[in-house]
Amino acid sequence: MRNVGCRPALFALAGVIACFIGRGMALAQVNDQGELSIELVDPKVLRICADPRNLPFSNDKGEGFENKIGELFAAKLQKKLDYMYFPQATGFVRVTLGSHRCDVIMGFPQGDDLAQGTNPYYRTAYALVTKPGGGLEDVATLEDERLKSKHIGIIAGTPPATNMAIAGLMGNAKPYPLMIDTRFDSSAEAMITDLTKGEIDAGILWGPMAGFYAKKSNPPLHVTPLVKETTGPKLVYRIGMGVRAADQNWKRQLNRLIQENQPAINKILLDYGVPLLDEHDQPIGPETANKSP
Repeated sequence: MRNVGCRPALFALAGVIACFIGRGMALAQVNDQGELSIELVDPKVLRICADPRNLPFSNDKGEGFENKIGELFAAKLQKKLDYMYFPQATGFVRVTLGSHRCDVIMGFPQGDDLAQGTNPYYRTAYALVTKPGGGLEDVATLEDERLKSKHIGIIAGTPPATNMAIAGLMGNAKPYPLMIDTRFDSSAEAMITDLTKGEIDAGILWGPMAGFYAKKSNPPLHVTPLVKETTGPKLVYRIGMGVRAADQNWKRQLNRLIQENQPAINKILLDYGVPLLDEHDQPIGPETANKSP
């Protein structure tokens, strides 16, 4: 953010730069339109804020789909790629983006006011994960009577927990913690392990996690996006990228990159099993990968 105590005279470019450098801010730059910009930590580097151990999103080995999208964007921008890694828990935005240690969070839900969001680059939903042959593969809503006596895994404090409570499913539910240190633990992995062992009958996970872990399982698990809920909060969300509130030029550049590279982005996401949805809640597959969220 700009320091409002710094008030250089109009047109005094050198004074502007000196003022912001004197307060430890990112170096001012002049963009292609000749406008003053203080948006990027380093104009030659795409610096991404990321979690070092949070697959399928990112890790410090570059194995997540946000890493792959970062590689795609760095190539398109002809910039070096670099990361500021920090566990994605309380304080993540403040320590990374807010402290000018990086310039973009690759996955950021629309409506979150901790940062400014770009246009969305995918749309997905919380999903019900079940074992093949378990008789629950065609369950499409948490109000289905077949779930009444089932043990269902749920991440505590997430939106579908409210839907489960309304549907009367919490009595047999198995909760998993929401706030964890991803360097040492994974509630999603624990839930999938319990499902494959038969300790729970089904699990509810955020779509990208559901698709990723279901695809890795042997045999693969069944994933149903929960798009037909009629009570409780809607479980479908649009995901964009997060930038600082003042970074308007950078936001516009990212929006162009998203628009121009949507088919390639969709392919990356589908490769990781992310259940993509179009604006009508219909699945996006390889044959429709040019669609936008």
